[in-house]
Amino acid sequence: MTKYMLIMRGTDESMAKMMETPFEEMLETVGRFNEELIRAGVLVAAEGLDDPSQGVVVSFDGETPLVTDGPYGETKELFGGFYLLDVASKEEAVEWAKRLPGGPGTKCEIRRVPSIEEFPQDNEWIVKERAWREQTGQL
Repeated sequence: MTKYMLIMRGTDESMAKMMETPFEEMLETVGRFNEELIRAGVLVAAEGLDDPSQGVVVSFDGETPLVTDGPYGETKELFGGFYLLDVASKEEAVEWAKRLPGGPGTKCEIRRVPSIEEFPQDNEWIVKERAWREQTGQL
């Protein structure tokens, strides 16, 4: 099995349309999809993100990191949440993404999450990370 992250992206317009949907209806729609993922045994994690205006951006363009409020000013598509799935292939991740409850203007980016086994196993930082993952039950 391989992990894939499904990154939910929406425009200002698609987010506004979603906000018109009654909250209980939205919870039911997403909840049913989440239940399908759980029953299939592929869901590792899923989270929505808070409103972009509540976030901060740390920019590394200068000599010291600069922190500013809110999202990037020119961003037209913002990440709204993610699903982390453990599936057999990219094609299976795509099939799940096609079933996501999303409306017009919503996009889903699919990215493979490399496993720790793909890194040099004799590297001291990889050894430390493996130990941490074993200690926390993630390996």
